[in-house]
Amino acid sequence: MISNHRIILKKRPNYNSLPLEDDFQYEECPIPELDTGQILVKTLYLSMDPYMRCKMNENTGTDYLTPLNLDEVIDGVGLGVVMASEDSNFCEGDILESYHWPWQKYAVFDVSGFNSLLVNKVDTKLTGKNYTLMLNLFGLPGLAAFIGIRQKAHINPEAKQTMAVSAAGGASGSMAVQISKLEGCSRVVGICGSSEKCKFVADLGADDVINYKEGDLDQRLSEACPHGVDIYFDNVGGAISDAVISHMNDNSHVVLCGQIAMYNTDHEYPPPLSGEIQDLLCTRDITRERFLVLNYIERFQASILQLNKWYKMGKIKCRETVTHGLSKVPEAFIGMMSGRNIGKQIVCVSEP
Repeated sequence: MISNHRIILKKRPNYNSLPLEDDFQYEECPIPELDTGQILVKTLYLSMDPYMRCKMNENTGTDYLTPLNLDEVIDGVGLGVVMASEDSNFCEGDILESYHWPWQKYAVFDVSGFNSLLVNKVDTKLTGKNYTLMLNLFGLPGLAAFIGIRQKAHINPEAKQTMAVSAAGGASGSMAVQISKLEGCSRVVGICGSSEKCKFVADLGADDVINYKEGDLDQRLSEACPHGVDIYFDNVGGAISDAVISHMNDNSHVVLCGQIAMYNTDHEYPPPLSGEIQDLLCTRDITRERFLVLNYIERFQASILQLNKWYKMGKIKCRETVTHGLSKVPEAFIGMMSGRNIGKQIVCVSEP
């Protein structure tokens, strides 16, 4: 007999702290029955993403995220396979992706009418059997890095620019390091929180890597960026970003991709800067605009084609930290929010 399980949000995590495993509950649930216009799916992979921490708060701090409901199944980005279909557009065996995939082993999607936009078929000619590329390089991390750099970084190969990337050992950061070099940035400096991540980022082609947990960050930035910083790909916010902005040149640019250091707080997004840092933005004419990759959906297809071209040529690498088992999702999510992952944090719920 097939059993089904899910993860629900049992209580909201405390502000100013990481979530705890007690905030989640792993429980058995029935396998839903199919009706016309519905499909039954088995979850293969779940993506662990920082934005989900905001959804666990009663107030997400944004106008584009709605809070999760207590005692209901959590959803996020995921991949799965169709097990049964009552809709002519989907067949058993189809591989699907969704930004609203439930943290549940077996689930039902209503794909009738406009609900069909909730799920997309994965182009397996693009991914082959490596379906998790849709959560990594061809998913939000790769797209945020590629589109963010193309739209906000203003890279000029002739200008000999220096770019700093925070959380450079994470999903989007590791992509940003590689893409910025491919786009012609002269010097790229990664900022990480462990020696293992620093080695990983150096292997990706970064010109220098800073472990912010060792030594004086301000001094290391001066050494790594002797001509200042022209572009900052910001994944973290907080004290690290304040330090980088202090080293930015006139007419430079902040690509505001994420603020993971602030997601465990009750600040709005993007969080306000200190008066001193805000004054620097003004006096040095530094651009720092909110960037939301979902505002550029019309660019996704062309962006994926370019990323795939680089990938097939061996010019861009992907790394994943994979945790196995639905019951391990809370542990994996907390680990990702703590920075324990290298590259993209994924949970394998079922083998393809």
